[in-house]
Amino acid sequence: MPAQTQPRLTDAASLAARRARARMDKAGFLHEDALFELQERLQDVNRTFTAPAIVTAFPEIWVKLTPGARIVPPQEVLDLEASAHDLVVHAMALHWADDPVGQIVQCRRALRPDGLFLAVSFGGDTLMELRGALAEAEAEVLGGISPRVAPMAEIRDMGALLQRAGLALPVADALRRRVTYRDALALMRDLRAMGETNVLADRHRAIPPRTLFARAAEIYANRHPAEENRIQATFEFVFLAGWAPHDSQQQPLRPGTATSRLADALNVPEFPAPSDATFDEASNPVHDRPDDESPDSK
Repeated sequence: MPAQTQPRLTDAASLAARRARARMDKAGFLHEDALFELQERLQDVNRTFTAPAIVTAFPEIWVKLTPGARIVPPQEVLDLEASAHDLVVHAMALHWADDPVGQIVQCRRALRPDGLFLAVSFGGDTLMELRGALAEAEAEVLGGISPRVAPMAEIRDMGALLQRAGLALPVADALRRRVTYRDALALMRDLRAMGETNVLADRHRAIPPRTLFARAAEIYANRHPAEENRIQATFEFVFLAGWAPHDSQQQPLRPGTATSRLADALNVPEFPAPSDATFDEASNPVHDRPDDESPDSK
């Protein structure tokens, strides 16, 4: 019986080529945002890390996270030694991984006991406006749809990967950025400069008609307008944190074994939550992309 091969999400050769042509000096602002957020999180950890490693395709940005970090490219097999690091950061690459849990497992094995794993990646709401506009335009122009924006995991799914990888004290949180552009074509040029254009293995390979993207831009402008005749685009960051297990770490109590209430500890009244209560991820201010920051399409 022939061995089954793992299905491929990404065309690895195309992804490497797009990253090599990326212009992060023009469109690296999302990586800079993610870098700032991880720096804030590291400041909250009462620990000095002496042997950090960072998995990234863009070392020119991420080398600023922590001095002396070993930079590792985000390949299928990571160039990490077992138990060699007290901090491993996976920076803005999990959303293109064919096996994201395998990537986290490799990072976990590279950690010393009580070492910290951090990751940031695009989450499920990223480019939801563009995804919908392209699908609707393609259905109109070509009579069907094909994958043009990579499927990105939801926060609950990404948080579950931490436990599957054997990390303790797992934490996952999300942050949204709303960015405005002159039009959908300016957004696409920015994505090209970020190295984030379509490299799905199952993408449609034929050259699309010019009318497809013109129609997608029209649909986008009508459905997702922003101030001053611009459009808005959503980018969602998902942050992951977990620790390599160690005997010194706190252990959670079994459900139902608590002996006191949080309301009593805080000396506040306790009210039941309404049945229709909803909770939203943190959001951040709008970021306007000046037209002259979007590189020319070439």
